[in-house]
Amino acid sequence: MISLDTKHIIAWVKENNPKAYHSEKRFDKNRHPKGDPDCRLGCKRRRNQRLVSEETPATPTNDAVPAKGASIGEYYWGYGSGVVATKVPAWGEFVLAEFTQPFNHADVSYFFPLMADVQRRLGFRPRFGAFDAAFDAFYVYEYFHRTDDDVGFAAVPFSQRGGHRKTFDKSGLPFCTAGLSMPLRYRFICRTELVEHERGRYHCPLFYPEPTGKPCPVNHKNYAKEGCITTLATSIGARIRYQLDRQSEIYKQVYKQRTATERINSQALALGIERPKIRNGHAIANLNTLIYTIINLRALHRIRLKKSLR
Repeated sequence: MISLDTKHIIAWVKENNPKAYHSEKRFDKNRHPKGDPDCRLGCKRRRNQRLVSEETPATPTNDAVPAKGASIGEYYWGYGSGVVATKVPAWGEFVLAEFTQPFNHADVSYFFPLMADVQRRLGFRPRFGAFDAAFDAFYVYEYFHRTDDDVGFAAVPFSQRGGHRKTFDKSGLPFCTAGLSMPLRYRFICRTELVEHERGRYHCPLFYPEPTGKPCPVNHKNYAKEGCITTLATSIGARIRYQLDRQSEIYKQVYKQRTATERINSQALALGIERPKIRNGHAIANLNTLIYTIINLRALHRIRLKKSLR
């Protein structure tokens, strides 16, 4: 059982310093900071947002503060650090893999590099994984899916992205809003997303494969345009994303493990990971590796101390 999370790292450049004068827009992605050639502009999302009209706190004199605009989030020039942790009952929590890249990469882009390292070090594929909603992608569910009787899944909150929440019939075809199975009309390869994959285009059964002349049971707005059309990845992970029982006890138990990475990141924060005083990507990555190594060495020290007291 593993958990994965990311941590933002603020670059040591004047664009992040609220007291440093900057004649142009400091958070313009086309005006790269001269102080660090490898950092990139990125956004750190947060759930509990203040309204734009609310009074903001006084500007700190030293530390970087986020740029706030019309979009929800905090903008920095910097990097991101992804970490995979596992909890060993009665012994502690340990870092299995870490990966650093510029801050303009999405959280989900950390998944495959980190899981490749995890699988190489463990010698097997983990059965369970706990993630936040940023990792709500079909390939995350597919990675943990087991075809045999061995249980395994990714515990990820569902992220609603428009449209109705899909359900499927026994053969795997999606239901439309009227509860009718939508037949697969054709397949195609999607090359515009992080992972190249096959998608299927599903059409309204009242019009495909042959028009039936029957009215739509729910009088859908698209009925006059040959009915509903749904596009889904043909991967089993696309269905698991909708069908996963997020109210089950086993899901809740797995999802609780996500706090392991939060505690690892808390230790890394205390060791200075968030505001390093170095100015290039290789140095940042090496420092992060050192920080996570120190965290594991401290855990190893606690284990040896515990064993010596028995």
